[in-house]
Amino acid sequence: MNLSSQGEQLIKSFEGLRLSAYRDVAGVWTIGYGSTRYHDGRPVKPGDKLANADQASAIFVNTLGQYEDAVNTYVKVPLTQSQFDALVSFTYNEGTFALKESTLLRKLNAKDYAGAADQFLVWNKTTDPKTGRKVDCDTLTGRRTAERRLFLSTQPL
Repeated sequence: MNLSSQGEQLIKSFEGLRLSAYRDVAGVWTIGYGSTRYHDGRPVKPGDKLANADQASAIFVNTLGQYEDAVNTYVKVPLTQSQFDALVSFTYNEGTFALKESTLLRKLNAKDYAGAADQFLVWNKTTDPKTGRKVDCDTLTGRRTAERRLFLSTQPL
């Protein structure tokens, strides 16, 4: 499967567009629509700039395949387009290793779709840079709620 335009819109709505490199809530250098690496694998670094939204979209499309591939590889049960889109959004944000090792994936592959949907909500934490402790993040809570809603939907949002 491939990400639909609805899935792309979901990811871009939460990532936002930034043409200059910035540190995300986890402290990772990011650019464009939440990209941490360029299509050639180079990491984003301080001072990097993109010319325009088209360049950001090109990086997004070029790096998206690894997240689609992870969902297609690790998920062993049938998915609707909405479920696939929600999982790609999750994986784009948390990473392929997080998906592979998650309880969300274990529940999903055991055909516990409802249990898998509830697992989205567990992934709403970030590390506080001052204390090093995991804390709830309102932005991630909103994103996970939207991903869960999409995962459970049968109609476009």
